[in-house]
This record gives sequence, C-alpha cells and structure tokens, in this order.
Amino acid sequence: MFQIFIIGIELRLIIAMEGHFLGTLCIKMGGQRIWKAIVDDLLPKGLNVADKALLSGCSAGGLATFLHCDNFTSYLPKTATVKCMSDAGVFLDIMDINLNYKAREFFRKLVVLQGAEQFLNENCTTSRSLVNLHGEQKFPYQCFFPQYALPYVKAPYFILNTVYDDYQIGHHLVPPYTDPNKVWEQCKNNHTACNQHQLNILQDSLLTVLIKALNMNLQTIAEAVGDWYFERRETKLVGCDKYPCDGSSCHNTKG
Repeated sequence: MFQIFIIGIELRLIIAMEGHFLGTLCIKMGGQRIWKAIVDDLLPKGLNVADKALLSGCSAGGLATFLHCDNFTSYLPKTATVKCMSDAGVFLDIMDINLNYKAREFFRKLVVLQGAEQFLNENCTTSRSLVNLHGEQKFPYQCFFPQYALPYVKAPYFILNTVYDDYQIGHHLVPPYTDPNKVWEQCKNNHTACNQHQLNILQDSLLTVLIKALNMNLQTIAEAVGDWYFERRETKLVGCDKYPCDGSSCHNTKG
C-alpha cells in the first residue's frame, strides 16, 4: 500500500523565491507544481500499479488533502482503492465573537496570493457563485475551506479533528482585535477559566459547524482509522459533545 503524507506548517505552503528585479522581490508559489512533481516521481516507483493508496496530512497538510484527494485518485488505476485522511486540517469559516468573518478574509487573501482558485473543485466553486434563496452571498474561494470542499470529494474520506483547538479559538473565533480588554485571555489558555457565556459561544460556534457524530468512546484513534480504512465498520466518533470535556475519553487519544 502506498501512503503519501502532506506536511504543512501554519498554512504556509512551499514558496520558491526568484531573485530581485529593479529592487522588487518576485515570489513564485510552487505548491501545485511541487505536488505534481512528487506524484510523477512516485508513479514509476510503483504508485502507478498500486492497488491501495492513502493520502493523508496534518494541519495545513491535512487541509491540502481536501484539495488534492480526487486529483490523486486520477493518477492511480481505476481498480485501486484510494482513500484520503485529514488530521487537524479542518479550518472553519466561522464568525468571530464580533460577528465578523475575519478568517474568511484571511483565506480569501491566501487564495488570491497563491492563485489557488483555479485548482479548487469546479463543482464547488460553481455552487458558491450563486446567491441562495435567503440572500446569502457565496464566494468561490470559500471552497478552500474543508466544510465547503468535502461534499464534492468523491473518494472515501476520514476526518480526525478536535472541535475546540487552540488555533481556531485564538485566530478564528477570538482573534486579538476582538478582545482588546483580554476578557477571553484566560479562557483561551485554560478552559476551566471559561465562564458559562464563553462556554456557550465555544459550543455553538465550533461544534455546530462540524458534523455531529455518533457518540462512541470505546476505540483508540488507531482502531477507528483502521476500521474505516479496511471497511470493517462505519466509523463516526466524537469524544464529547459539550465543552469542556470531562476527560473520560482522553485515554482514547492513545495508540
């Protein structure tokens, strides 16, 4: 079985710098070309005849698997079993506590900077080029967010993600500009310091965006992934459905 693991650090994709011209630094984004070069290199080494393959990644690499999953499938034999997995790669399009979509604006600039919209799923971008019946404006670049991209991924997909992660709480839900008096500072650093109002916001803003899954706590992460990949059973697990967790499911993170 072939496994390709995409590595990313804090949403920074690989950048190749191309010298100076009249004092101007030219920066060329090479992410898509690097991806294709890696796959092209692996094909003659056995990927082209693989019967099973798993594309996985963590953090920004996990985000990239949403964008590359079906493209990866197209390189392999039609008889191959190809699956994809994201570990901590679900970055959410949510409002912050001031009811602004600052994370959305950040990702929009990221997509423009990288010229990435041309590589997003065409069916997804088409669906987000329209205004719905409620007058909600949709934008094609939102397909960079996994919550919009996933419905258009054809290959089997496994998501391993914490609902209440530090990055999204500190950058998407409560970015620094929203909390000048640092009312949220202790809560962001220690969930036991959150008051009930803050807990309700964390619950409503983060959990409700993710798919509410079946509450089963009797497997390790390794067992859950194995059951999914080898199709031993349908796997939908959530450690706890209310924040903060009581710790009863923490042992299941081992393995």
